Amino acid sequence: MQSGVRLESAYILPEDASEALLVGRVWSNVAGGPCVVLVRHGEVLDLTAIAPTASGLFEIEDLAERLSSQDDLPVLGTLDDFLSGQAGRLLAPIDLQAVKAAGVTFADSMLERVIEEQAKGDAARAQAIRKELAPVLGDSLRGLVAGSEQAAKVKALLQDMGLWSQYLEVGIGPDAEIFTKAQPMSSVTCGDAVGIHPISQWNNPEPEIVLAVRSDGKIIGATLGNDVNLRDVEGRSALLLGKAKDNNASCSIGPFIRLFHGSFTMDVLRKVRVSLLVRGEDGFEMTGESPMEAISRTPENLASQLRNRNHQYPDGAVLFLGTMFAPVKDRRGAGLGFTHEVGDRVEIATPKLGRLVNWVDRTDSCPEWVFGTRALFRNLAQRGLLDKA
Repeated sequence: MQSGVRLESAYILPEDASEALLVGRVWSNVAGGPCVVLVRHGEVLDLTAIAPTASGLFEIEDLAERLSSQDDLPVLGTLDDFLSGQAGRLLAPIDLQAVKAAGVTFADSMLERVIEEQAKGDAARAQAIRKELAPVLGDSLRGLVAGSEQAAKVKALLQDMGLWSQYLEVGIGPDAEIFTKAQPMSSVTCGDAVGIHPISQWNNPEPEIVLAVRSDGKIIGATLGNDVNLRDVEGRSALLLGKAKDNNASCSIGPFIRLFHGSFTMDVLRKVRVSLLVRGEDGFEMTGESPMEAISRTPENLASQLRNRNHQYPDGAVLFLGTMFAPVKDRRGAGLGFTHEVGDRVEIATPKLGRLVNWVDRTDSCPEWVFGTRALFRNLAQRGLLDKA
């Protein structure tokens, strides 16, 4: 957490937290390592005896029903104790799961990706290209269902106009773009710094819903994510996607995974609106919102393209669903659009999932990722938990 800034539990929890099943991970000073936890009534309850890894916990059948009725869980402290650093700290709510992302799933982000491609990563050219393409592509793409017969007709029309793009192919074609966002154990969470690679001069946050997917493909819950993106790097070449996406502290997930239970269902998730707030130390402020109802593919369709008979994830996976919010508000000069500055506070929120708060720094200034899978299993072995993992 940024020095001198303290988050409070009421600020980051869902508005109906008293009814929510919120699962996450913390580093517990008392336990001497990471613990899978349930957050209930402001208390952090230890789930280690049930499963010492989030990956293993999510494989339990009828998990939500079991946790909703379990009253004998040890208390590690209050959530505010962990947010203050007194009891430990929050960790990303996943561990061994693959971290995957779906790209170009909203019409507005499709347009911006085509603009990046045409601009070759040059932010100064983007505004002129946007004025040229937006009236044509924007009207054509809005409301289209990816892979539909109507989408095929629009594809043919845009090809005839010479406007077809690799981004439109994955945006409205039958096959979604599914890529690896980060490595297992590398994600940061609420209160941490998120990293921007120092080579980038045109970048942005990507506020997204993130699905928690079990090894058999069942979607068991959701959380928030920031799929930090380097627009100039990916714009130079789509083959630089890995360099644009997978960097130190470039993936933030959390604060907790909300399990589907009671009034929180997939139908509710389909209707959430994800808000974004960026506030800079220079006084700059930007807001935006992504309604999930505008997505061009259903969450179930994206999850089925992630995990199927052709590709499995035995430790489970999380899947970023994409964003429609591609910020264009000028910051460094007229026509240059938005880019991050060190010290920016980024808040991604929706009432049903809470608030994910991070501060922007350079990737080479963010803490190095040193606690990986081997370190986790060494720690579990030292605590006598390896046989339960």
